[in-house]
This record gives sequence, C-alpha cells and structure tokens, in this order.
Amino acid sequence: MSKRIFTLLIVLMGFALIGIIAIQIFWIKTITEIREEQFSNNVINALANVSENIQEREFQDNVAKYSPMLDSLKFSKERGIKDFFYKQIDTANNEVFTFRQRILEDSYKTQISPLITDTLSFKTLLSKDETNIDKVEFVSKDFAELTPKERVVKIERLDKYDKLQFENFLKNIVPRQPITQRVSVKEIQMNLDNELRARNIKTDFEFAVFNEDLQTKVKSENFKKSTESTYQVPLFVNKDGNSDYQLYINFPNKKRFIVSAIAKKLALSAVFILIIMFVFASAIYQLVKQKKISAIKTDFINNMTHEFKTPIATINLAIDSIKNPKIISNKEKVIRYVEMIREENKRMHAQVENVLRISKLEKNQLDVTKKVVDLHEMIDGAISHVDLLVSNRDGYIKRHYEATSSKVLANKFHFTNVLVNILDNAIKYSEGAPKIDIYTENTANTIIVKFKDQGIGMNKAVQKKIFDKFYREQGGNIHNVKGHGLGLAYVKRITEMHHGTVYVESEKNKGSTFIIKLPLI
Repeated sequence: MSKRIFTLLIVLMGFALIGIIAIQIFWIKTITEIREEQFSNNVINALANVSENIQEREFQDNVAKYSPMLDSLKFSKERGIKDFFYKQIDTANNEVFTFRQRILEDSYKTQISPLITDTLSFKTLLSKDETNIDKVEFVSKDFAELTPKERVVKIERLDKYDKLQFENFLKNIVPRQPITQRVSVKEIQMNLDNELRARNIKTDFEFAVFNEDLQTKVKSENFKKSTESTYQVPLFVNKDGNSDYQLYINFPNKKRFIVSAIAKKLALSAVFILIIMFVFASAIYQLVKQKKISAIKTDFINNMTHEFKTPIATINLAIDSIKNPKIISNKEKVIRYVEMIREENKRMHAQVENVLRISKLEKNQLDVTKKVVDLHEMIDGAISHVDLLVSNRDGYIKRHYEATSSKVLANKFHFTNVLVNILDNAIKYSEGAPKIDIYTENTANTIIVKFKDQGIGMNKAVQKKIFDKFYREQGGNIHNVKGHGLGLAYVKRITEMHHGTVYVESEKNKGSTFIIKLPLI
C-alpha cells in the first residue's frame, strides 16, 4: 500500500468517524430539547389546573358559607331594579366594608342589615357596582357578637342572574381576605403533587405564592427562584382577568430528571459512539501495523536475499573453479575450495536455523529442556565462539566475574546461543576494534550478567523496540550491518523461558550495556 493511499484511507475514516459522532451528538441534543419542551408544557398545564382547582374550591366554600342569605329576602311588588347588598364590620380594624350591585330588571326593596329596619328602593337603568370601606369610631357589642352569617345582609334570590351576581359578589369581597386564609401550603402541595404525578413528573419541587414581587408566607421551605427551572401561573383571577397573586414552582433537579428520562437512550448512544471510536482506533492500528509488517517483511526478504546471495555466489564460484582443469589437478586448491563451500553452506544453514528457531518459539514448539549448569562456564563457551572475530579486528573481551554463586537451571544449547547473540551484536555495532567487558554479580536470589561494549549505542526510542521481532534500526550506516532483526527477539524469548529478564542501557555514540538477570538455584 502506497503512502498516499494509506494517508487517504486514514483521512476518509477520520472524516466518517467525525460525521457519525456529530450526528449522534445532534440526535442527543435534539431529543433532550424535545424532552425539555414536553416537560415545560406538562408543568404549565398542571399549574393551570392547580389554579383552577384552588379557585373553584374557594368558590364552593364561599357558596356554602354565604348561600343561606339567599333564602330570606323580601320581594317588592313593583318591578324595577334588583339590588345585591352586602355589609360587614371588621372589629379588629374598625372598618365597615360595603358592597352593592344593581341590575336593571325590576324594582324591589331589600333590607340593608339585621340592625337596620329600613329598606332601600332603587330605580335606575344602569348596572353598577359600589364598594366602600369606612372607618367607624365604635362598634356595638351586640353587633360584634353576631355570627358571620348574621352580619351578612339577606339577599333576594334572582332566578335569572343569581349565579353571575353571586360570583361577582364573591369576587369583590373575598380578595379582602389574607392569602393565608384563602389557600394553605398543604392544599397547594397536594394539588401540585397530584397534577404533576398525573403527567408522570416525579421529581422534587418547591413553590411559593407571590403578591406582585413580594413573597408571601404561603410557600415551601426551600423555594428559590431560578430563570431556567421556575414556572408561574396567576392565582385567584378576578372578573377582569387580572390577579394580584402568582403561584411559582421551581424544580431543583430539572436537568437531572430530564436526562434520567432519556438515560437509556443516551447510554445506548454513548456506547455506540465508543464502539465506533474503538473500531476506528483498531482499524487505524491494524493499518499502521500492517504497513509496518509489510515494510519489515520487505526489509527481511531483502536482507535474507542478500545473506543467501553472497554464500551462493561464493559456492558457485568455488564450484566453477574446481571444474577448471588447472585447479582440479591441484589437490590443495580443491580442498581449499571445498572447505569454502562447506563454510558458506554452514553460514546459510545458520541463517535458516535462526528463522526456524523464531518460528518454533512463536508456536511453542522449541524444546528447551533445562538442567543445572554453571553460567560462568556458558559465558566462556560463548566467548570461544566469537573470540576469533574479535581478535581479527584487534579487539578484546574481558571477564569480570564477581558473582560467588553461578549455578542456574538452563538449557545449555539455547542459552549459549543467547550469550553468543549478545556478543555478536556488540561486535557488529562497534565501528573500530570491539572492546567488550563482561561483569557478573549476585543479588539475594539472582545472578546478573552485564555485557558492556563501546560501540555506536542507541537512543531511547530504539531501546524500546530493539527486542521486537524483525526490528532493525534505520538511518545512518546502521543498515550496512548484516542481520534479520531476529537475534535479540530470540534472546528475549529464551531468557523469559528461563524465568529471567533482559534489558539494555545505552546512549548514542557511547556504547551499550545488555543486562541479563537469572534466578539462582
């Protein structure tokens, strides 16, 4: 896959992911707004019903209170004007409240008050309401001792206009009562609770009755006005459609309630978004991984081809030389070429074995039978494998065995290969003469082996990947070093199979130190 196509795929997948997430977020926002609008409509309808219920209840109470006066009116014989008259004395404030309503229909006379024996006659062609509040200096004890029913004037029953006239009468006299006498906290609480529950609004609420902008005593304990979660409705509307009181209701947990109502849908949407993001991330990871594997595979094939190409060319050259009549008769040269063929064949065999060993390790098919061995002896054996290479480059390998205990449980063949690989790495990545120091020491239950070289070293990024299969550092002249990136992967896997650990400490251009820790017996 070319870099341009790979980049295009990433961009398209990113665009698709952003689009899907944007649609999900828009859907969540839309459904939340719809739910909030439904909530507001239900609350407003509930408040309207509560206001009507309270006003109807007050009217019925007053009908029961004042209706007896309709049964004791005296009729006049002359048709004229019907007069509805009410008078009440407030002994606490020394006030006389008078309400009179006249309707053009018949002439009649009505008694003003139980204390006044005279009657009033009215003749007019207009309908008129009169309300008066007068201060009095003295209220008789007899009047003060009268019951409320006895203080109220007797009203003539009107066949045609009785309800309308009586309602107007109540709307004029009832507002004089304090709000605490007209409605109670308990009544509002019960009405609100019933109306809200009927609309499936089951969340905490607070309420209060306001007279214009002043809060009255009719309120719940924790009411607070809020522009976002407070609703209102007029309470006790008069005949002109106006009201001095407003019922406010506030929902402290409004947002939580709205969200909880669609919580399952939101959770499902969030899960889908996370799944989409996870799938996208996984797809990107797999694409990057496949691109990396493809590059590693190409690099490995190139390296392997190069590694096989040289010995094959050498073998072919040796065979062609042996076929030469001048060479075939020379026994020494024949033996030399045969030996060259054998060495190159061994070299190819070693390369194949490296690949096969890694393959078997991946499939857990490698036989790693362990027995008690001396680690110092295995190090000596590994040094003997590479000593000639070091000597040819005028280098050295120095031993610093400070460990007093060196017995470990290991597979001699495979662990010797581990040590040889580390030494071989140190030799390959030393630009001049290889200078290698090997240290051993003991801790409580382990033996530590350090292979310190003075080679080209490596940076932190390379140190994290150096034990990955097929990994080889790119850049500079590093790729001129022969190899497949399998040696250190084999080292790590075999060390782990021996219950040990291996890691590297290095600094660019200052050499590397490979450290192996193994448990002692």
